[in-house]
Amino acid sequence: MTSPRVCVLRAPGTNCDLETCHAFELAGTQADNVHLFELAKQPERLKDYQILCIPGGFSYGDDIGAGVIFAGQIRRQLDDMLHEFLSRDTLTLGICNGFQVLMKAGILPGNEQASGSHTQQEGQVTLTWNDNGKYTARWVHLVCDHSRSHFLKGIDTIELPIAHAEGKICVSDQSLPASWTASGQIGMRYCDKTGTLSDTVLSESINPNGSIANIAGLSDPTGRVLGLMPHPERFIKPTQHPQWTRRDSPEQGEGLKIFENAVHYFQD
Repeated sequence: MTSPRVCVLRAPGTNCDLETCHAFELAGTQADNVHLFELAKQPERLKDYQILCIPGGFSYGDDIGAGVIFAGQIRRQLDDMLHEFLSRDTLTLGICNGFQVLMKAGILPGNEQASGSHTQQEGQVTLTWNDNGKYTARWVHLVCDHSRSHFLKGIDTIELPIAHAEGKICVSDQSLPASWTASGQIGMRYCDKTGTLSDTVLSESINPNGSIANIAGLSDPTGRVLGLMPHPERFIKPTQHPQWTRRDSPEQGEGLKIFENAVHYFQD
């Protein structure tokens, strides 16, 4: 079967687009680096793609909040075409700032765009400042537990780098994490080296932002949309790990599996 085409959508301030394109290409597919302004002029181009990815960076400098301006432009300029895209059998990935964009645009956690109606969760969940009040960049351990996400198929635990200031998931309704667990929407949780799960917010050494239930990534109910704060595109080769000379290195970085899963979704 022909490999899926990937649209890596960037905006002013995005700075992880080239690495993300490279990760998809290593996974065996073609990835086009598309500027938001280009797509806004010809939104029908989105029909040519099976995978949409919004990469990390600081879109518009996060001037009024991480991902807020990018998300607003998507809703104003691409709303109809994005609804069509999400209604098809497609995949959508948001990494770090991309996760923030998907959240602010209402695509996660309930996929309002695909349903064509406002979800009960709109306004009840957001990504906000880390508990330590500052930008944090380091490596974290993650566990994928009963996630429906097609991106995370076959992944139990994974180690990835993070780099963000606004990665804390906050909810106004404390029952939401339990409902996400029941529907398989929690993609990743921060954990210790043993992969131990906890609903109680763990220490900053494990959970770098204080996110509720230690959540690092969320899927929509279909498993076809995933947003995550860690950067899988920054660990696609074993030599990218800070301790690669001190341990037995696999043939590839752990993050590459996420991109391979996206490609295999259309080939299996």
